Amino acid sequence: MSQTIAATASGTDRAGDAVPDAPGGAILSVNNIEVIYDHVILVLKGVSLSVPEGHIVALLGANGAGKTTTLKAISNLLQAERGEVTKGSIEFRGERVEKLSPNELVRRGCIQVMEGRHCFGHLTIEENLLTGAFTRRDGRAAIARDLEMVYSYFPRLRDRRSSQAGYTSGGEQQMCAIGRALMSRPAMVLLDEPSMGLAPQIVEEIFSIVQNLNKTERVSFLLAEQNTSIALRYADYGYIMENGRIVLDGTADNLRANEDVREFYLGISGAGRRSFKDVKHYRRRKRWLA
Repeated sequence: MSQTIAATASGTDRAGDAVPDAPGGAILSVNNIEVIYDHVILVLKGVSLSVPEGHIVALLGANGAGKTTTLKAISNLLQAERGEVTKGSIEFRGERVEKLSPNELVRRGCIQVMEGRHCFGHLTIEENLLTGAFTRRDGRAAIARDLEMVYSYFPRLRDRRSSQAGYTSGGEQQMCAIGRALMSRPAMVLLDEPSMGLAPQIVEEIFSIVQNLNKTERVSFLLAEQNTSIALRYADYGYIMENGRIVLDGTADNLRANEDVREFYLGISGAGRRSFKDVKHYRRRKRWLA
């Protein structure tokens, strides 16, 4: 697998509880996958990661590192972009799922919230939320209860329930996208760049709600995020991607304490400014580790 910062792949979460080793305690296991676009472009190279059930795992890295492609490989959305998983396996709840259609995966409890706050702009907030329940067959009463649950976590959406989504703020649209995913009653949510284009105060609010959903509803999250600082404050475990590979992983606390992560992903250096020569040496060393 990747180079770990922790002594093992296991660790502790924010509450001090043990984070289970993969794959035994994992709701999701991605095992050495490769992804190719247009039959020639190799994008992911031997990516392996796991998400313990009931935890938040962050997938970190710069734009273009392969985070979104990884999420789309898990949610089976690659075919729409002429991509495919050519090697490795993806297991959700112990069952291989890479051959399932996206809606079949949603029925089994795994759903992706796409980057960019995709909402139906001509529909109201409530109509958007109800579209998230299209795969359910448990009746109107259960759907109504879950709609109230979503409003309890996102009170802003209750206030704007009759407003057209296209005329709401970016933060409200992101909340709507997450709430719509929750209406499918998922066991796991793949959350792609939830902080993109939002004010810091709104980002904090959304991450706090995600953490609350994780603790109260026991929804597992795999979130792809460029904002390493906030992601590691809310996640239990993290993986860092570069150029389609996992180059480092570890508990959130250990990643935050790592000198290289602090300098190159958190912008914190304990030794002052490094020379360009030092930066090149670091990058060569990371390529060797990968």
